Amino acid sequence: MKAEQIKELFAQFEAASSELEEIECWSARELQALLGYTKWENFQKVIEKAKDSCRNAGEQTSDHFPDVGKMVTIGSGAEKEIDDILLTRYACYLIAQNGDSRKEEISFAQNYFAVQTRRAELVEQRLLEFERVKAREKLSQTEKQLSGVLYERGVDEKGFGIIRSKGDQALFRMTTQQLKRKMQVPDGRPVADFLPTISIKAKDLAAEMTGLNVQNKNLKGHNPIEKEHVDNSKAVREMLTKRGIVPENLPPAEDVKKVQRKLESDGKKILKDTKKKKK
Repeated sequence: MKAEQIKELFAQFEAASSELEEIECWSARELQALLGYTKWENFQKVIEKAKDSCRNAGEQTSDHFPDVGKMVTIGSGAEKEIDDILLTRYACYLIAQNGDSRKEEISFAQNYFAVQTRRAELVEQRLLEFERVKAREKLSQTEKQLSGVLYERGVDEKGFGIIRSKGDQALFRMTTQQLKRKMQVPDGRPVADFLPTISIKAKDLAAEMTGLNVQNKNLKGHNPIEKEHVDNSKAVREMLTKRGIVPENLPPAEDVKKVQRKLESDGKKILKDTKKKKK
């Protein structure tokens, strides 16, 4: 997501907020549009999931999702009242958490409502951290799926590890151990946990390509599958280097597990801060 887009969304979410009895809140009808939902019925389903999350956290939904009415203008110029819900910041956060994170508006909202300081640059930084965590989760899913495909074609867990390592060597022009030493990765930790987002996505793309081609080409056995993965990793590297990005020269990133713990703790802080404002 580009900085200009982040600033635009930030301004829209800020403009939609209001205060009731010194509590920051949003209209569900307005939030529906901000999150890219065209039908109220579809958005209601997300709200119900958010209410379930609220109850599971031991909170009263009436404290965070009170029902209200909203006056709207209809075609004749007359006004009528429609159902609406007043949402606390915590309620908005839970709605965003239960939305489709593939939508840019949802990804932005997940981070916007988790940040207590009203500063766009903090939202932007948190979005970058969020994107990296999601990229790492996606890589794990892709590699798990690829491992299953390869197992059915005669490659065991040890063989998969060798193939993955050969792919890394083709992508980074270094062995896994050399890359770990350069990035100072602790023993027993995967190098992917310390890669920057673009390198994680590069590994993921190569693995996705291998999974697809192994099936399309009906490859079987260690050697042809290893060659396929190495070729795909080389292709991804070539694409990056043509754009001036040399994977092995990128600086290591913060331990992704620490980043994930920090993001998760923000959600708990939202509830505490909401409670403080109510007192």
